[in-house]
Amino acid sequence: MNIKTTLSTLALLVCFTSTTIAQQVKAPVDTTITSTHSVTIKGQNIPYKAELGFQPVWDNSGNPVATLNYTYYTRTDIKDNQTRPLLISFNGGPGSASVWMHIAYTGPRILKITDEGFPVQPYGIKDNPNSVLDVADIVYVNPVNTGYSRMVPNAQGEMPKRDQFFGVNADISYLADWVNTFVTRHNRWRSPKFIIGESYGTTRVSGLAKALQQGNWMYLNGVILVSPTEIGFDFAGPVEIANRLPYFAAAAWYHDALPPALQNKDLTEMLPEVEKYAVEELLPVLAKGGYASEAEKQQAIEKTAYYSGLSEKTVSQNNLAVPFNYFWKDLLRDKEGYTIGRLDSRYKGLDIADAGDRPDYNSELTSWLHSFTPAINYYMSEELGFKTDLTYDMFGNVHPWDRSNNHTGADLRDAMGMNANLHLMVQSGYYDGACTYFNAKYIMSQININGKFSDRMDFKGYRSGHMMYLRAEDLKTANQDLRDFIEKASEGIDQGAMYK
Repeated sequence: MNIKTTLSTLALLVCFTSTTIAQQVKAPVDTTITSTHSVTIKGQNIPYKAELGFQPVWDNSGNPVATLNYTYYTRTDIKDNQTRPLLISFNGGPGSASVWMHIAYTGPRILKITDEGFPVQPYGIKDNPNSVLDVADIVYVNPVNTGYSRMVPNAQGEMPKRDQFFGVNADISYLADWVNTFVTRHNRWRSPKFIIGESYGTTRVSGLAKALQQGNWMYLNGVILVSPTEIGFDFAGPVEIANRLPYFAAAAWYHDALPPALQNKDLTEMLPEVEKYAVEELLPVLAKGGYASEAEKQQAIEKTAYYSGLSEKTVSQNNLAVPFNYFWKDLLRDKEGYTIGRLDSRYKGLDIADAGDRPDYNSELTSWLHSFTPAINYYMSEELGFKTDLTYDMFGNVHPWDRSNNHTGADLRDAMGMNANLHLMVQSGYYDGACTYFNAKYIMSQININGKFSDRMDFKGYRSGHMMYLRAEDLKTANQDLRDFIEKASEGIDQGAMYK
């Protein structure tokens, strides 16, 4: 063989080898990688095992149609897990990986950021002295097409139909079966079980509470909603508009944009006044619409401007219904020339032009991706030992998402009615403009529509935004609130699930 032929052959082999490797970059269908670690939590050394795994989703014929990546932490100095709580954790999107609460909130290792939640370099991971791993084992689940989770082709190479995964009810259905398998595989049927969801994840876990109960006979002890969505409750119109104002006031207070009479009060001293006005005075005017008198309208304009930090002209031009986007653009427009963040309004952004009716970008999300993406990729590979060319999808391809027939809030209400041991806690940041804290309170009022769940429901507010745990002080407080909730909901369960 001459040199030219040999070089051509080598070149062909190189191309062929590269192509083959590319075709083999796929998620494992069913496997685990384990490692052992320890962390100091509240002054106590906690040894634990980390299990990074992939568990299939099967079709009705028993064939895998997807594989879900999860990370499962178990405390290893407790041998009997029958009374050891299990916390099942989901993030939202839909389409978001379960990365945020994993490496920033409840997990034993968290990303390196400033005490106020801003990115620092070099990027990395550190111990979380506030993790709830001391009181509960935790599993973080990535739904299909998020994190390393992927759909699995059949023997003919055909991908499954997307509508069996990507919709409110489809999502709940396959995840209920997946959780059932996980609990069985890991011998956790006897354990008290809690489920936590953030943002759209609150829709997911609200639906799962009933789906697990009715479809799998798995009764939960607690549901935690972190920065909840509407979870299927429809309150568009006057209620939704009135509910914006307490958030507007909180964000304006943070940026020192309120009149002195309000600004000189503490945040939690000022907000009840705004909440009272929004419900008792603003809402009736909004409900009247064009039938409200000029005097009523003018008073509402003046008070809304007073509580929001916006001008009366702006409020009037928007018929009392100032859009969120406009608020984020306008609050500091003339004062500082910055925009404020959507998910966390403590963050400032800088637009090219001051003019406009919405920010050019989400200042807070840009900051978060800055710090989370390097941290999770490093952590999965270097500390948990999963070496792969797979992309860790922070936000995966799950659209179009079928949002029809969303009754998840009512499902959670039903589940609480049928299960006397089921408790609920809601955690919200005052500066969250996407899932506002006052909407969260309204949602709780709809779940507790008959007033009989009050002793099993808790609301906790924090001086931060959508991911309140990014602020060091709130990370400590929120984990302690979660720890207290788990312990409270676990009390007396050996006395029987019954109404007394």
